[in-house]
Amino acid sequence: MTTIAVLGANGRIARIAEDMLLAHDDIELTLFIHTEDELGADIKDNPRVTVVKGDAKNPDDVLNAINGADEVYANLAATQDSSADIIPMAKAVVDMMDKAGIKRLVWISSLGIYNEVPGEFGAWNANILGDYLVNYRKAVDVIEASDLDYTIIRPAWLTDKDEVDFEITEKGELFRGTEVSRKSVASEVVELLLDPDKEVRASIGLDKPGTDGDKPEWYRSASTEHLSE
Repeated sequence: MTTIAVLGANGRIARIAEDMLLAHDDIELTLFIHTEDELGADIKDNPRVTVVKGDAKNPDDVLNAINGADEVYANLAATQDSSADIIPMAKAVVDMMDKAGIKRLVWISSLGIYNEVPGEFGAWNANILGDYLVNYRKAVDVIEASDLDYTIIRPAWLTDKDEVDFEITEKGELFRGTEVSRKSVASEVVELLLDPDKEVRASIGLDKPGTDGDKPEWYRSASTEHLSE
């Protein structure tokens, strides 16, 4: 049996990934949340699920959630108003994974943290996100400076389309499309957790092929609800 700790388990990508992971009978999940409000009864009542409440900025709470896990999937998010909170979250995860002796980490971040998004879309994305990108980059710097077997995922702007359709760009390559479905991101998270030797110490961008442009197709107003959870 493999135990996976999911930090930020109420997130929309995380909830899709949790369902996918529980389809495998040899997976147990520890779900780390602030509240249980958005976890369905089918998740909370599953005998292979343990729910732990706490604050992801608090190292002791993080340690309590990950102790005994084989892998950690961090779906942690901060709003633009509190985007600096992601940095102490990253520090707590790295420090407590070291303390617990856990190596494998899948960390959700954001496109644009390396200034890798070209053209008008890149300028628009940087203008909309501002300090959010600065702080998410600082959090990723913490992860990349660690000795963990991490994979950082940088999704394009997120949609709720019921599809798995994505392409990958590696760190150092220019980002391509403007959007990607949460289901696509969740499917890659699950693949990385089931195959922990894949994309180790890598940072990958995810977008839907053919969605190049100056903005996501669905965009009507600048809303960060379409970002990294």
